[in-house]
Amino acid sequence: MDESPSEPQIESESPAEEKKPAKFDRSIVEGPLTSAVWKIAWPAVFTNIISGVQGWVDHIMVGHLLGYKANAAIGVSFQIFLVVIVFVSSIFIGMSVLVARFAGAGDQEKVNRTVYQGFLTCFFLAIGILAPIGYFAAPHLLAFVTHDATVIEDALPFLRIMFTCSFGMLIYFMLGGALRSAGDAKAPMTLGIVMTVLNLSLNVIFIRGLGPIPSFGAAGSAIGTCIASGSVGLFALYKLYAGSWVVSFPKSGYAPDWGIIRELFRFGLPAGFQGVAMNIGGVLMLTFMGSVTNGAAAQAAFAVGYGQLFLLVTWSSNALMGAAGAVVGQNIGAGSPDRAAKAVRIASRFGMIGASVVGFFFLFFPELMLAIFGLTDPVVVEVGTNLLRVLSISGLFITTALAYTGGLQGAGDTKSPLYISIISQVIVPLSICFVIREMSTLIPLHIWLAVLMGHVTRCILSVVRFNQGKWRSIKVNIDRQPA
Repeated sequence: MDESPSEPQIESESPAEEKKPAKFDRSIVEGPLTSAVWKIAWPAVFTNIISGVQGWVDHIMVGHLLGYKANAAIGVSFQIFLVVIVFVSSIFIGMSVLVARFAGAGDQEKVNRTVYQGFLTCFFLAIGILAPIGYFAAPHLLAFVTHDATVIEDALPFLRIMFTCSFGMLIYFMLGGALRSAGDAKAPMTLGIVMTVLNLSLNVIFIRGLGPIPSFGAAGSAIGTCIASGSVGLFALYKLYAGSWVVSFPKSGYAPDWGIIRELFRFGLPAGFQGVAMNIGGVLMLTFMGSVTNGAAAQAAFAVGYGQLFLLVTWSSNALMGAAGAVVGQNIGAGSPDRAAKAVRIASRFGMIGASVVGFFFLFFPELMLAIFGLTDPVVVEVGTNLLRVLSISGLFITTALAYTGGLQGAGDTKSPLYISIISQVIVPLSICFVIREMSTLIPLHIWLAVLMGHVTRCILSVVRFNQGKWRSIKVNIDRQPA
């Protein structure tokens, strides 16, 4: 934790070279700071809320039509999918670091080159690695997480579809990160709304069936998601080539640029390992849930309570994390690190307000919120109620942790969040569950409290690391494209 982040060693461009005029919003580095953070955050928050409605509808439909084990199937398979997809998309964190720095410095040419190289790398990883390996590994991954035959039967087709057809989703994530880092949060919001509406319509058709289209059950959710994200992804590629957004593909230099790709991985890989660590921790927590009495009920409660309802906190918190990263990166690029530090504290305060409101409903109306998703089984309701009440407190810590994580990542320190995540999301909660299981009888409430302790740990470590200020010394330099 005390190791200072390494600085990329790439030759800097000649200061005599003339830069092309930039089209970036300079109010992020020059205007009122609270407005700058909110300008990036609110479209992302709104997009996440609208997008999250689609996941809610999936669980609501599946829960009412197929039962709580189908909810567990979607929750278990999506947790596995996240472990892999977060790692593959880690290059977008590296891309966002570079884009924000170059946008803050007003260098349009470097921004566009970075985005294109991010696309090339994403394409290779998604088509060449994620699709084939994910398809064949899916049965083994599911068998590791759960032993319930009904859950595995519903989860396997869902997981295979998501693995093989995820390229459109990756393009959307890539584009959203690039645009927000460059100061435009409204364009990805529009795309996100369109994708969610299309996704919702397709999921209703494929989950339930319509006319000649049969009911695909849980797999229908994956089919609708992949068709919707693929359509939006193709449109995004067209817009990037057309050059009508604040970021675009360059008009030349389409070959791989190994200098930029190296930087993408330099900054992105630690974030990828961080995501993998967090989600592996989540998968291992699912194995503890599956080992307790009424394990399927615990997994269903977790899939809805943590995987869906808690998104009311993480939707806004992740948006604020991205906003903090973008504003920090741009202000460092513009030579204003003190302004960057203040932006993180502002983002944290926004998150605390949202988490407090959501926590109120978790604390006083848990049964009502679970019933929305069709969870009325008495055992599931009891387990889920305890989970939501614990999460009403946990949300205050995780939203603060994510704001400061965004500040660290936006500055280019992607290593510290990795170490923090391993400690807080893997070592702390799993150790608690293991010790209790060995010394006594593990029950779901013990697991929920272990999750809370992990979030508290992550919050404390993230704030302390950011306030050390070592992120201020990180430099990013990439050569201008040769003529």
